Amino acid sequence: MKQNIIGRGAEAILIKENNQLVKDRIKKGYRLPSLDEKLRKQRTKKETRLLEKASELIPVPKVIKTDEKEKIEMEFIDGKKLSEHLDNLKDAEKICEQIGKNIAKLHDADIIHGDLTTSNMILKDNQVFFIDFGLGFTSKRIEDKAVDLHLLRQALEAKHFQNWESLFNSVLRGYNSKDKTLVLEQLKKVEARGRYKKGF
Repeated sequence: MKQNIIGRGAEAILIKENNQLVKDRIKKGYRLPSLDEKLRKQRTKKETRLLEKASELIPVPKVIKTDEKEKIEMEFIDGKKLSEHLDNLKDAEKICEQIGKNIAKLHDADIIHGDLTTSNMILKDNQVFFIDFGLGFTSKRIEDKAVDLHLLRQALEAKHFQNWESLFNSVLRGYNSKDKTLVLEQLKKVEARGRYKKGF
C-alpha cells in the first residue's frame, strides 16, 4: 500500500494511504511513557467521537476505524483547501455562508471545533468539509461558541485580509443557530477583550 506523509504537526503525522488518511499521534519523549499513552488514547478517542457525532450533521471525513490509542483511519477528502483557494473563488461569500450554517449545526449540537480556520476546511462537490477536530470538545457555553467564531474571524483577517470583513459577514449571515442572538452578543464582548489586550 502506497504511503505518503502529507502533513506533520506538533501532535500528529498525517499519512495518505490510497483514498484513506491516517492520523497518527506522535509519542512525546518528555512525558512519562504511561502518561503519554494515556493522553494520546484520550485525545484519539475524543476526536473520533466528535467526528462521528459531527458526521451526522455536516460534511466531515468518515471514520473508517480507530485503534483507540493513537491512530484514526478516515476518508481522505480530495478537494480544494479553502486557505489556498477561497480568495480566488467567484462564489466565496456563498461558500462562507455555508461555513456559517455548518458551524451553527455543530454549535446547536454543543460541538466546539476549537480550530476554525480555512486550513481546516475543504471544498469538494460544492460542499464544505470540516477537518481536524483535534482541538474540539463539547460544551453548552455561549462563551465557547463565541470564541469558536472569534477564532475564525482572526483566521480570515490574517489569511484573507483583502476581503475578510465581507467573508466573515457572510459566515454570520449563514450562522442560523438557535442561540444566534446570544452568541453574537458574546462575540462582541470577546472581540472587545481582544482589542483591550492589544492596547497594552
